[in-house]
Amino acid sequence: MLNNDTIIALSTPPGSGAIGVIRLSGPEAINLTNEVFSGKDLAKQATHTLHFGLVKNGDVVVDEVVVSLFVGPKSYTKENVVEISCHGSNYIIQQIINLLINKGARAAKPGEFTLRAFMNGAFDLSQAEAVADLIASDSKASHEVAMQQMRGGFSTELKDLREQLIHFASMIELELDFAEEDVEFANRDQLRELIQRINKVLQRLIHSFEVGNVIKNGVPVVIAGKPNVGKSTLLNALLNEERAIVSDIAGTTRDTIEDEININGVVFRFIDTAGIRETADVIEAKGVERSLEKMKQAKLIIYMVDAQEEQQEVLKQLDELSKQATPFLFIVNKAELLTPSQKEFYTDHQALLISAKDKLGMDVLEHRLLEKVNLSNINTSETLVTNIRHVEALKQTQNSLNRVLENIDNPVTSDFLAMDIKQALHYLGEITGTVTTDDLLENIFTKFCIGK
Repeated sequence: MLNNDTIIALSTPPGSGAIGVIRLSGPEAINLTNEVFSGKDLAKQATHTLHFGLVKNGDVVVDEVVVSLFVGPKSYTKENVVEISCHGSNYIIQQIINLLINKGARAAKPGEFTLRAFMNGAFDLSQAEAVADLIASDSKASHEVAMQQMRGGFSTELKDLREQLIHFASMIELELDFAEEDVEFANRDQLRELIQRINKVLQRLIHSFEVGNVIKNGVPVVIAGKPNVGKSTLLNALLNEERAIVSDIAGTTRDTIEDEININGVVFRFIDTAGIRETADVIEAKGVERSLEKMKQAKLIIYMVDAQEEQQEVLKQLDELSKQATPFLFIVNKAELLTPSQKEFYTDHQALLISAKDKLGMDVLEHRLLEKVNLSNINTSETLVTNIRHVEALKQTQNSLNRVLENIDNPVTSDFLAMDIKQALHYLGEITGTVTTDDLLENIFTKFCIGK
């Protein structure tokens, strides 16, 4: 799958800016750049050095640039890598890229630089995927988790598990070679103990996905309630902008509106929903249906009621909410209208009293949100699984090892044990890239941006 040609791409975001960085990687990266660079002879320069000069198309000066040299294997891809920092004009960038393509470079595919780094042994597959997570990180927590995985925390745990399994697999393979002698080289009690120990680690990693996925993709929070209680006003107050249309007319919001904010390093994805009520309006009814569906998918529900709503009706709504598995925050809007007895009633029911219109109580709400999702104290230095591909492979590994346990307790021949252990090793290998297919690699790396 790995080509031996030299690839080129813009590595900074497209669009006008102060500078643009064009990256080349491959055996001819330095020589091709040398052909268009007027300055020092790049082929004679040391790795990790910067060189000022001109990029020329014949006698025509295209731009003044700074060239960064990374001589393989001391580079990101372990190949010769050149990064050309030029002025951020789209015209200049395209002129330089086209010039080098005409000299023999090829336009890089999405993720091809990182694919080459993986194929050349710079890091394993889970670390390569963490590169994409790092680029996409938009909170302190997601950044820390991606850095921990990119530096090999997850890979190290998996490597230790595989090495222990490989030892027993080799012992069982040895038994197959001496099948006629009917001997056991792999102690079954020790194998059982090892698998039980590995299963505990696997279960911890699988369980960590619930938190890891939320950190990576944000906490989906649905703002729900009856029509006209102030849901859209609350969304606007949280976002500090007029994101949702606010009106005194009930049923204004007929579809979900989503946006994100970062609260103390945790990203919350707020979803404003249509007011929940029975309606003959076909479009509004569809909105209510979507609201109920979003509530099932949410990590947390902010359920709002109006301060003037009948208390018995509020108790009915709370009773319905308590039947759901999703945790919720009970919010009373327009708190300035409450009488002392009403305040006492809502306080007894653990309600948070706010005024969305006047943005009163927003700081307390944000604090309560962090408490509810319990992410503010998460130790991101611990291994957290954030990738659905990884968690599925871990589950398959666990299934294979459970079959080994069953076969130990219901004695079978060594070849069946060997088969299930190999299957477990296969699934663990899929995570780190010890076991790969072209389809798997294409599926992963085509999701990267071009230039990375």
